[in-house]
Amino acid sequence: MNFAGFADEAGVNINTQIAALTELHWHGIETRQVGQGLHFDDVDDATFKSIKEKLDAAGIGIVSYGSQIANWARKITADFKLDVDELKRIIPRMHATGTKIARIMSYPNDNLPEKEWRVETIRRLKELVRIAADNGVVLAHENCSGFGSTVERTLVLLSELQSPAFKLIFDTGNPLHHGDQVMPFYEAVKHEVIHIHIKDYTTDASQKDGIRATFPGEGNGCIHTIVSQLKKAGYNGWFTMEPHIASVIHEGKTDNRAKEMYDTFVKYGRIFEALYEKA
Repeated sequence: MNFAGFADEAGVNINTQIAALTELHWHGIETRQVGQGLHFDDVDDATFKSIKEKLDAAGIGIVSYGSQIANWARKITADFKLDVDELKRIIPRMHATGTKIARIMSYPNDNLPEKEWRVETIRRLKELVRIAADNGVVLAHENCSGFGSTVERTLVLLSELQSPAFKLIFDTGNPLHHGDQVMPFYEAVKHEVIHIHIKDYTTDASQKDGIRATFPGEGNGCIHTIVSQLKKAGYNGWFTMEPHIASVIHEGKTDNRAKEMYDTFVKYGRIFEALYEKA
């Protein structure tokens, strides 16, 4: 069973992340933060080597680089060079860790007209996909922040890019954040999905966004249905846990609750294991 985690939700320190995955007996990590405010893609060579050695010693492989490319913090008006440089920096590291996938997003808008946003997003992604293809890696677009946050615009990206180096990550919770229904979104794009993020939400009027993160299967993310379909289809990719319950890394919400973060992550993983077995 290919279970992994954004283990920075168990703790921002890489040693804590390894401990949580080891407790679950899991052998995959999707890298993101490896220290307070420090993204894995931004570490120097010595730190990369040290982290790789720790992961290797623990028998944990990097299943995907959870990159910052085109993400929530890099709007369409941001300097494109940031993304090109990050991709070129991580490609040799991906080769070193035997990792095929880098997670990307697709540029949140910054008050551009829709057509202009679309054209510039596609221009940038085409260049990034070309670099990825030339170097034997795959950019896997997550249905999160940016142009491809909706099913209609994700289909536009697939139509425009059409490359073996451009595939999809489906996050089970994110459609609920962007006004889409989970199953219609999934059914429309599943033929290009190579990786799954497990996240779940339920409606909650007391929350700012009207939704609240839950343990897998307790919300409206249709996780049981999607996992069941994937199992029947012979899916052999990875499932990455992204709880967003005790911590939301990209919002800086860790609140010095180290034990709660760790325990929540491990509990989340065990609940998903049980769900997977029943699906």
